[in-house]
Amino acid sequence: MVPNANARHFLLKAKQRDLIAAAGGIERAAAVCSYGKSTVGRWANSDSSELMPLDAIFALEEETGRFDMSEAITQARGRSVAEVEAVAANGSVMTAHAEAVVSMGDVMTEGAIAFADGKLTPAESAQIDRALAKLQNAAAEYRKVLAGARAAGGLKVVGGE
Repeated sequence: MVPNANARHFLLKAKQRDLIAAAGGIERAAAVCSYGKSTVGRWANSDSSELMPLDAIFALEEETGRFDMSEAITQARGRSVAEVEAVAANGSVMTAHAEAVVSMGDVMTEGAIAFADGKLTPAESAQIDRALAKLQNAAAEYRKVLAGARAAGGLKVVGGE
């Protein structure tokens, strides 16, 4: 057995669910990638071991503009995906910061609720994982905006000249 195979599998399953949700749910994702609803439902079901084929991943990623599965696959292989284009504006810096802070608050809230009784159930674990996925997306967006600010030579985020 490959070390961490289960962790990788659960990460890929979580990214699949996120991608299907971003596409508009099971029915919409099935229409986009030309697979049956039951097949897409198995991809979204955390109890099913079925993973998406590449053509479905590519179709859904292109439709949503999110490349979570490709990034997860790349990370599982010890690599990373580099985003070449980055643009920043004052409003987007503040928005990205706020979204990252709110997402972190959601992670802390879910953790506090889950740990209150001294037990962590599979459902609570999944809820925390969803909050972490949102935080990861918010942090990635924030990093893109900051890279754009760095490339632009910096920005003023407070009034003045």
